[in-house]
Amino acid sequence: MYDLIIIGAGPAGITAAVYAARKKMSFLVITQDIGGQAAWSGDIENYTGYQFVTGPDLVSKFEEHMRKYRIETKERETVIDVERLGDAIKVKTSKGQYEAKAIIIASGKVSKELGVPGEKEFKNKGLTYCATCDGPLFAGKDVAIIGGGNSALDAALQLIKIARKVYMINNTPKLGGDAVMKEKVEASNVVTVLNDSRVTAITGDKMVSGMTIARNSKEEKLAVEGIFVEVGLIPNSGFAKGVEKNARGEIKINGMNETSVPGIFASGDVTDVPEKQIIIAAGEGSKAALSAFKYISHNR
Repeated sequence: MYDLIIIGAGPAGITAAVYAARKKMSFLVITQDIGGQAAWSGDIENYTGYQFVTGPDLVSKFEEHMRKYRIETKERETVIDVERLGDAIKVKTSKGQYEAKAIIIASGKVSKELGVPGEKEFKNKGLTYCATCDGPLFAGKDVAIIGGGNSALDAALQLIKIARKVYMINNTPKLGGDAVMKEKVEASNVVTVLNDSRVTAITGDKMVSGMTIARNSKEEKLAVEGIFVEVGLIPNSGFAKGVEKNARGEIKINGMNETSVPGIFASGDVTDVPEKQIIIAAGEGSKAALSAFKYISHNR
């Protein structure tokens, strides 16, 4: 029986772990990977204390801080279910079952899929959901980014330095997202923005060779060798069946990061906190750990 189990090791989960370690709690971190979405980010210019840092470099600093405390971590383990039974909360994973007096859900978000023909067939065969991970594979090639928000802009800023030509397929009248990022993208002669456009099919043989888009009431073919899907994220909250969520599937929390179930706390992008930013997720992780510590102290 642990005092605490933290699900996820992105900025929220890692920060919660550091705070839990400093409170000398008995706890476990269960996660698929270290870093979460932050590891996918390219250039970060709005994290306090860093005028500029890449996502992987920031995650490396986070991990280094966490490892300092020799925290017990189960990596490559998927949480399937959480359930409160009496005074304990049971966490069932793909590899086992664990118990704790409290848990923090910091499982973040996962990429939305397009749901168009060819998407599943060409996944990891020219179609990807992570420019940071896979961008270098497309050096000197023509590629497309599907999306028009911050994640799409971030992908474009990374791919400008790598690809020969970058198309942005945006289904709204103009790009959204951060103004500074948007200015940089629109100023690049490598990028062509196609607004009011949507993808209808991904095509190819063994690898992606093109896509079909609907634009101006007509269908057009685009020859590309790489496709980066950046149409948003959905909360990774499906396993938390007993807690209250909003219409978007985000876990509802109060100012102390408490959910609708006593002993279950949540932090970061999986929650209904309005802004999804690395620095906000980190702050929410610290709050959740402190709230969990108080809860455990009062319920011994």
